[in-house]
Amino acid sequence: MATETTGSKVLIGGIVRNRRWLTTGSAMYGGHQICEALVPVVIGVIIDRAVATGDVRELALWIGVLAVLFLVLSLMWRFGARLLTYAEAGEGCTLRVEVAGKILQPRGIRTDLRSGELLSISSSDADNTSYMLDYIPRIVASLTATTVCAVILLTINVPLGLAVVLGTPVVLLVLHFSAPVIARRIEHQQETAGRAAAVATDLVAGLRPLRGIGAQDAAAQRYREVSRRSLRATLRAALTQRGFEGISATLSNLLAAGIAIAAGWLALDGVISIGQFVTVIGLAQFLVDPLAQLTVVPSWIAEARASANRVARVLSAPPRVPDGRRPLGAPPHGLDVVGLRHGSLDGLDLSVRPGELVGVVAPQAADAEALVTALSGQIAAEDYLGTISVGGVDLASVGPGAARAAVLVEPHHTDIFTGTVGSNIVVGDAAGADPAFLDRVLSASAAQDVVNAHTGGLDTPVTERGASLSGGQRQRLALARALYARPSVLVLHDPTTAVDPVTEHAVARGLSALRHGAGQGCTTILVTCSPILLATADRVVVIDDGRVRVSGTHDELAEHDGAYRKAVLR
Repeated sequence: MATETTGSKVLIGGIVRNRRWLTTGSAMYGGHQICEALVPVVIGVIIDRAVATGDVRELALWIGVLAVLFLVLSLMWRFGARLLTYAEAGEGCTLRVEVAGKILQPRGIRTDLRSGELLSISSSDADNTSYMLDYIPRIVASLTATTVCAVILLTINVPLGLAVVLGTPVVLLVLHFSAPVIARRIEHQQETAGRAAAVATDLVAGLRPLRGIGAQDAAAQRYREVSRRSLRATLRAALTQRGFEGISATLSNLLAAGIAIAAGWLALDGVISIGQFVTVIGLAQFLVDPLAQLTVVPSWIAEARASANRVARVLSAPPRVPDGRRPLGAPPHGLDVVGLRHGSLDGLDLSVRPGELVGVVAPQAADAEALVTALSGQIAAEDYLGTISVGGVDLASVGPGAARAAVLVEPHHTDIFTGTVGSNIVVGDAAGADPAFLDRVLSASAAQDVVNAHTGGLDTPVTERGASLSGGQRQRLALARALYARPSVLVLHDPTTAVDPVTEHAVARGLSALRHGAGQGCTTILVTCSPILLATADRVVVIDDGRVRVSGTHDELAEHDGAYRKAVLR
């Protein structure tokens, strides 16, 4: 069971992690605001003590004080901003790594979020959440400025100070009630943007097949519709935020203007001096920005909270596969499937002996897909019925790491990554590979032709999703990667559909020699309808209507089973 994580916990966790930088930076921001608030006070003192009296020494003294104030406030802002930028950028990076790590963990996560939405959460939402480390110092600075101004105004004139002391909470209280509306609209906007990103990701990934069936126009129309919904949600959220900011700015300016007007009447009545009047006017003008920032606090927090909720949704997602603890014995391992019910499979029983090369023929593609998915270990034990055992141990009770080291499933639709040909085979630096075994793997998978076809050899660059390679080249690299991993049990789903018959013959011979030669002891399951591959199998199992219908050698089934001939010998 995953630890429950909420948006509040994500925000608090970021604050705790960066408390050192946050405390120091907030103190520097507060010091900057204190110096800013003292500037009109010093100017008022200069007017009363130097300008009004003509005292040059007082003028020089207080101008020096003013210069020191400007120096201190500049340094406070500069170094405070540096510390807080460091904290904010670091927290954004930390959240991105945490979310990506959760998404990519071997046990998987149980979520209904699509890949595009997960991408949006691990990037923009992680950044929006980290912005809380920028909002808190600004709030501290604004509160500090407002408090200092209120104290100064109280010393000048009690009613002026009370106007700030009483007026600010009233303004904030009025605007606070709009925070839930802002939060809901921002969260809805983020969700619709995530769905649009998910659709875009799916369309880009499937662009070639969409063009092949002439469905690109329908796909584009679908994206236009979801994009329009995202745009409407974005505009609605932006309208709410901008309207809120406009109202807050109006209220803060009205409060500051009221203080300035009241100060003008007091100066005319002789209650306060000209210098004090200038100080009040300066403070009123200075108060506009802190008050405006305080009034948009609900909007800031709502945006960060909405993003933090989405981040928490990923971080608290339970694992798809349980964390088993039972150990596996030493290879070779066999594979036993008993009463498997998943997808279209209806009580499938399949037993593969250690070291055996077995072909599995499933005329109905759904049966093959369900079997490969179940064997991959990507689904939780509660999502299927029956047992899948490796080496006599239930696969559901084995840790994901040990299970994947023993059983490797290479799906039909595999992934090729940005990097080089070599890094896609050895999954890392090809320079550290076992050269002798790598040569055997390249030969067995017919990937040697891919290496030789490029002047860069193993160092040949590969673009995103292997777009720089043909379908057959991608398929051979994926096969080479699976063979190089040397799993005890290897499951291959249609590994040669994109290669020519000559290459397929070479793969069939190479695969048999590499994994099932003298003293190898490896177990291989070929889920395919290719007669070339099936001819090399020790035994062929035919699955029909979710169950094993018949079993035998390829030659026996081809001679005596008409349905098998129809499915394989086309």
